[in-house]
Amino acid sequence: MSTTSHSEGQGSLFDRIGGAKAVRSLVEDFYALVLADPSLAHFFAHADMNKLRRMQYEMFAAALGGPVKYTGRPIVHAHHGLNIALVDYQRFVQHLFDTLAKFPLSEQDCYDIISRLNLYTNDVVSAGTGIVG
Repeated sequence: MSTTSHSEGQGSLFDRIGGAKAVRSLVEDFYALVLADPSLAHFFAHADMNKLRRMQYEMFAAALGGPVKYTGRPIVHAHHGLNIALVDYQRFVQHLFDTLAKFPLSEQDCYDIISRLNLYTNDVVSAGTGIVG
């Protein structure tokens, strides 16, 4: 992860990551990691991946301050009944961190993106903590 890249004051996160083309690339790279993870892949077994990638592009682009409106269902409805545990969500977020490391973002930018995603944790997680103790 670059720590010498763009400063926080230079445009939106959408612009700093590289705009629409970069966000589309982020979604592709991200889902390649997620779908290759046996502990997460089953959540997407029946998903229309073209639609999911389109919705994820919209969600990421809008969340990063881009000129895109998210047109998908509310996050809580899209994830209802999937029984996603916190540990699953954490693996998902780790794959996002790994993907973001490929982009010209500062460490702070990456944490800002993750914190925006974390706003939806309670809408996604529905199956307890998944922590074995």
